[in-house]
Amino acid sequence: MSRPRTNPLTKSATLLRRIGVILGSSGLTAAYSLIVLARASVRRLDRRTIDAYTRSWSARLLRMVRAEVTVHGAVPDFRDGRRYIIVSTHASHYDIPVTFVAMPGSIRMLAKQELFRIPLLGRAMKAAEFPSIDRHNRHRAVQDLARARAMMESGIVLWAAPEGTRSGDATLQPFKKGCFHLALDTEAVVVPMAIRGVHHVLQARSWKINLGQPVQVRVGTPIDTSGMPKDQLPELMAQVRTQMEELLGDGEVVADAGE
Repeated sequence: MSRPRTNPLTKSATLLRRIGVILGSSGLTAAYSLIVLARASVRRLDRRTIDAYTRSWSARLLRMVRAEVTVHGAVPDFRDGRRYIIVSTHASHYDIPVTFVAMPGSIRMLAKQELFRIPLLGRAMKAAEFPSIDRHNRHRAVQDLARARAMMESGIVLWAAPEGTRSGDATLQPFKKGCFHLALDTEAVVVPMAIRGVHHVLQARSWKINLGQPVQVRVGTPIDTSGMPKDQLPELMAQVRTQMEELLGDGEVVADAGE
């Protein structure tokens, strides 16, 4: 397999710049976490405020690396009363801020349980209505599922990465079934999405950061799972994977593509 190609107009961050980005990102995340927890403690943390904080935090993270994000495809009207789950590729830590900046509405990441164990960040995520599904504990899973469904019915759009782990070369990894079970259990509309070029900003399992990288968010055709029987889980996963592969293409983005 050929090595991923960075855009010729971008440049790799120096060691000093990388350290600055890492420290700046950590400090920014800690600061926003403290703000969320402080507002939650005095009951002044509503959903609109959380949405504003997640987008502000995300935009600042992306400015640190000068990433240029564009959105392609028709974004659904998330306010139409239906339940939605965005199912996305996962090739970089920057998938998260890119999604928050690119997608409208109250977006919440379906997070791994490990993230909730991180001091400060974990407590802030709980306060900000970030859900997690514990599939290893049946009783807890039922409670988590009911909570996720209630959140979606109240207008929250869940974002999930079915690959589970980040792809180092932007090719799709095997899917885990969790978010697809959730989609069928809640009769949600699944929105396939691919994020192209983000692996060049910060590649998985690497500390090499590229500055000024163009990133494309490509939105696919929504799949309504209402009335879809549970035994069609493999077909749903196959439909989503086919769309994501087409949206992703070779994963490369040229700054002057002019689409």
